[in-house]
Amino acid sequence: MGSQNRSETSMNTNAINNSIQAAFAADAYCLGVHWIYDWDLLDVLEINWQVLNAPRAKWHKGKKRGDHTHYGDHGLWLYEHVLERGVFDIAEYTKFWKGKMLSYTGYIDSSSRETLKVLDQDPGAVTGASSSDLSIIGRIAPLLLVSRDKGNFLESVESFVRFTHNSPPVLAAAKYFACVLSDIVEGSGINQALLSSKIDPLLRNAFDAALASRGQASSDTIRKFGPACDIKGALEGSIHLLCTYDNYADAIIANAKAGGDSAARGMLVGMLMGAAGHPIPCSWQ
Repeated sequence: MGSQNRSETSMNTNAINNSIQAAFAADAYCLGVHWIYDWDLLDVLEINWQVLNAPRAKWHKGKKRGDHTHYGDHGLWLYEHVLERGVFDIAEYTKFWKGKMLSYTGYIDSSSRETLKVLDQDPGAVTGASSSDLSIIGRIAPLLLVSRDKGNFLESVESFVRFTHNSPPVLAAAKYFACVLSDIVEGSGINQALLSSKIDPLLRNAFDAALASRGQASSDTIRKFGPACDIKGALEGSIHLLCTYDNYADAIIANAKAGGDSAARGMLVGMLMGAAGHPIPCSWQ
């Protein structure tokens, strides 16, 4: 990142970098059991929950211990892009992203497939798929590195999310969690930021249900809310973890043990806990 952008941002760079690294570490950890929905298998799986593991699901063929899911891979592309350019411009990012996708050998999810179709028809498009998946939100922290202030960050998050996840509930959730992240970076505690950031009416019932689940058994709670990719269920599960745990490793392990799309929830939870200064286990880095 150029020196100009370092001087422009007033945000806590250490907290931002912690947030970025904690999101990626959570993704690498979740790779081991990501997208396993067989609860009986998950509960008896011979796996060391204290360390990184090779993937057990067929969706991550070719990946090994310490690698990232496709969510983490996409997040790393954004991180690489903003570090190289020192700014975030959605038109330039779309070209960069498409170039990465053309040679990508990892799993290509529906939001990526649909966005590629849009770009094939209109190479200049900056709005792609209308995916309602949570996963995009856990990738937003690198945008803080090239944001002048909170308002600029929110603008960048919106354009970044619209590109592959242009659906009202995801945009609303992205704005909310971007505000939460920004407030934590500026010194707020996680619970304070969760409660003080404005929540869109689209998400109010889910938010209230998630808060009410504080302290409940996480595997049962997340599976009840819905352990899959969609914002409905994944948002509640993520907030449950954030308001239940005060330790990064405990939260990420509990999240993985719940199964399903643990990487999407994990990156979001890790991103916020990292911003708050929660340490990452050395063996996960």
